[in-house]
Amino acid sequence: MRTRGLFVTGTDTGVGKTRVAVALIRALRAQGLRVAAMKPVAAGHAPGELNEDVVALLQVANVDADVCDVNPYAFVEPIAPHIAAELAGVRIELDVVAAAYSRLAAAADVVVVEGAGGWRVPLTEHEDMADLAQRLGLPVVLVVGLRLGCLNHALLTAESVAHRRLPWAGWVGNHIEPAMPQAPENVAALHARLPGPCLGVQSFLNPDISPTDVPQWLTLPQGLVS
Repeated sequence: MRTRGLFVTGTDTGVGKTRVAVALIRALRAQGLRVAAMKPVAAGHAPGELNEDVVALLQVANVDADVCDVNPYAFVEPIAPHIAAELAGVRIELDVVAAAYSRLAAAADVVVVEGAGGWRVPLTEHEDMADLAQRLGLPVVLVVGLRLGCLNHALLTAESVAHRRLPWAGWVGNHIEPAMPQAPENVAALHARLPGPCLGVQSFLNPDISPTDVPQWLTLPQGLVS
């Protein structure tokens, strides 16, 4: 698949992927683009309601889309996707996700796809989120949760992305510890060791703040998505 888009992944769960995906969508919209959002797999929502990450993405996208295409797999339990799917008696199929992505891409200039958990979180007994990213073939944006241990997590993830021969769009730092020791030095190490570009670094924010309530903080270069 060659349609323009971005795949947002993270060094772990809870590192701010949705916050970054929302900011990416807003920045792309500011460039005059029609932007669709996708969360292929979401785990954790009240029965009969949408996952809160999916809601945030729908609020900022400017392409009308069937929610079943935006979020093909939704599970109630906030647990690893392959376990949630097994408990629900469902199998996550990459073909289903790819077909939903194609429908979104047909109506949009850009599709911002947000993964679940980290880069290698399992989806089935043999496939994981990296396999899904490879199937879609989109440039990867890595969200680095800035806390102790982030250097190792970020570098291993970037190495795995490169091993898959996937395009690299850049990385974003997100402070998730309010008092991370030597934070500037850690960010400098990421600048020195990760493939560029750095698309932005977000200061610590109360995690209870909705991603859609955060003032826009990313300004993307023209031509990032091609």
